[in-house]
Amino acid sequence: MRNILDVENTTTKRDGKTIMDPFELGNSLTQVGVLDVDNWKNENIITLDHVEHKDTSGNGRAVLQSILDMTTLLIMHNAQHDLMWLWECGYKYDGPIYDTMLAEYLLARGQKIPVGLEACAERRELDFQKDDTLKRYFKEGYNTNEIPLNELSFYLRHDLLTTRELFLSQEHDYAQPESTSLLPVREVTFATCKALTIMYMSGFSVDNNALEVVRKEFQTEKAQIEERLQRKVRELMGDTPINLNSPEQMSQVVFSVAINNKKEWAALFDYVETQEEFKAAVAANSTTILRTKAFTCPTCKGKGKTYKVKKDGSLFKKPNNCKDCDARGYQLKKINKVAGLCFAAPSKKWVSANGFSTSKDNLDTLIATAKNNGMDSAVDFLTDVKRLSAISSYLSSFVDGINVYRKSTTGMLHVGLTQHITSTGRFSGRNPNMQNMPRGGTFPVKRVFISRWAGGKICEADFAQLEFRAAAFLSQDQTAMEEIDTGFDVHSYTAKVITDAGEPTSRQEAKPHTFAPLFGATGYGRSKAVAAYYEHFTQKYKGVAEWHKKLASEAIRLNKITNVSGRQYAFPDVTRRSNGSVTHFTMIKNYPVQGFATGDVVPVVLCEIERRLMDMQSCLVNSVHDSVVIDVHPDEIEAVIQTITDMNEDLNSLVEKAYGVTMNVPLLLEAKLGDNWLDMTDV
Repeated sequence: MRNILDVENTTTKRDGKTIMDPFELGNSLTQVGVLDVDNWKNENIITLDHVEHKDTSGNGRAVLQSILDMTTLLIMHNAQHDLMWLWECGYKYDGPIYDTMLAEYLLARGQKIPVGLEACAERRELDFQKDDTLKRYFKEGYNTNEIPLNELSFYLRHDLLTTRELFLSQEHDYAQPESTSLLPVREVTFATCKALTIMYMSGFSVDNNALEVVRKEFQTEKAQIEERLQRKVRELMGDTPINLNSPEQMSQVVFSVAINNKKEWAALFDYVETQEEFKAAVAANSTTILRTKAFTCPTCKGKGKTYKVKKDGSLFKKPNNCKDCDARGYQLKKINKVAGLCFAAPSKKWVSANGFSTSKDNLDTLIATAKNNGMDSAVDFLTDVKRLSAISSYLSSFVDGINVYRKSTTGMLHVGLTQHITSTGRFSGRNPNMQNMPRGGTFPVKRVFISRWAGGKICEADFAQLEFRAAAFLSQDQTAMEEIDTGFDVHSYTAKVITDAGEPTSRQEAKPHTFAPLFGATGYGRSKAVAAYYEHFTQKYKGVAEWHKKLASEAIRLNKITNVSGRQYAFPDVTRRSNGSVTHFTMIKNYPVQGFATGDVVPVVLCEIERRLMDMQSCLVNSVHDSVVIDVHPDEIEAVIQTITDMNEDLNSLVEKAYGVTMNVPLLLEAKLGDNWLDMTDV
């Protein structure tokens, strides 16, 4: 029996966030709806915990379990959520699943489209459009179990019928010849959904004391950077006060211009085509900023306040802000010296509503420009700006995020990984997004994650050079394949090329550059020495370069690329320019490598590790990029290490079995073990 299933549950508001999982104290399962795909009149709306009815007899629970026992395929929209509630509430189901949200995502072929049930129904023009009952009641402050039962039941029934229609519509699409290659990917995606649900339910233990230590370390570093930047800003701007958190004011410091009309600024560049037009538009609509010198406001005598005088000559009791100095107590006089760093934005892509963007990528380009021109002071300043932005993000996204979402009763953070966000197929994170953790083994936030068991360990199984191996296999580049076979140290080689080009670089510093060209990165906006490596890469790995050209031709010819796994990426707007280059070339080069490595290989291996841990207490707790993290019970340390060791014998065959491909490049997992997720040693 193929059944559509949907759950309705209560939610909790905490720190402005809506918590929907069953691990939040007070949340409960309100209703479960089940609909037979092949007989849409055969439906069950089971109310379990509502203010109008509670299943105190257990009859509803028994009916639901009996339906699950007879189900041969369980179809849901956002299955992670529904499965989590079923399993955590004690219901049993271990059969195959079908997630209409993930199925829609795969059919989108890397295009950014909304995949919520309402959006899918509208896009496909289904008969049953999603009802907005819940939105209205939630806006009025109702919780799910307080919505009138007849209206909640109607809403749930509506969702079941919509999901059924969506499922049937998708099955028609998957049956078409152009979509059959997606079927193996869909099967792996659904299996991974179940594994990620189990992982979410396990949770990752957080050391609150360690979290507070990390917070203080970040706050201390942040204060030190802010002090250095303010000193430098005073040198660059004179006495003009600058808010380091203001994108507009930081743009003025870096680019030395103020925009004349903020409302019109961004729109001015909509029809700018050439570099000459861009420069002319900037010159005509911005003003060079001069440094300033402060002097005491003669109106308020430096107090920032003035008093009106009564007719009798006495002062009013309540003062007013001085208008001549904006209540600052001083005024600014321009001096004949240009303020700021005097950088010029290279193209209209840098234009933002506040002037010019100082994003991370733009800062990297500016730092490279400063290095190329011997501007050491500017390099230090911009590096501090970039680091300040990173630390601010770490504090808000990770330290505060972990604090908000971890459960106060258990100390656990339930790590949420989604499968429908990225274009390539790799995981995305939420609450907080740990996929945004910087790569490498030095990120201090990792130290706060520990084992739930006394004497337990954290194990991280990390793929060795996964993207490089994926690119070598996909392109069949002989040089890359030989380096993998011989264990050639590619990072040391990268460091040598950059160092020989005039910029002394360590192996660790070179790592971010080694494989960047695989993902479409170019030497533009980088230091001369680093740019030399990017040029060298295409000469060294000629097979990769040729493969990139083939991908471009495939995209032009078919408006899509089909990866070896069967996953597809659509490029409906791709064109070849008059100079022979191809639009969207960065994505065309990036998607197949990242998609196969972290969208196809990692999920297969994650599912297998979860299966092999099934009879142990040790459990999966996270996956970031190309790694899998395990909370290891103290009695199972050797068994878990042996499991990872044994996995290395089977990695290639697992991928071959999942996607029907023959891999001639070996995959490799490397394991580390420690008392927390940061302080680990190789095993």
